[in-house]
Amino acid sequence: MTHLMKLKEIPFDLIKNGEKTIEVRLYDEKRKLIKVGDTIEFSKLPDLDEKLTVLVQALYIYSDFEGLFTDFSAEKFGAKDWDVKSQVDNMHQYYSEQVVKQYGVLGIKISLL
Repeated sequence: MTHLMKLKEIPFDLIKNGEKTIEVRLYDEKRKLIKVGDTIEFSKLPDLDEKLTVLVQALYIYSDFEGLFTDFSAEKFGAKDWDVKSQVDNMHQYYSEQVVKQYGVLGIKISLL
């Protein structure tokens, strides 16, 4: 199955360059459909005309961002030299603590196709 997702320019380019190998999302109903072996087509914001496709290699389900970012090096997330708190604070720009408590978070280990 192929899943469609959007990404801002910097994370899109980090994945494209092989510098980001784990994408982070809320573990909501849409993300619960993702399985190992599926593909994800990322469209680059804002124009959505550049795309890249990745293979889902593994899924890491956590109750919060802190646990996920503690268990893997910042480089995997394209956040070289970031500490765990900085990574968590960055993700809370997109997802409130309330919604994280409701759904949990997902790390998606990916490789370019």
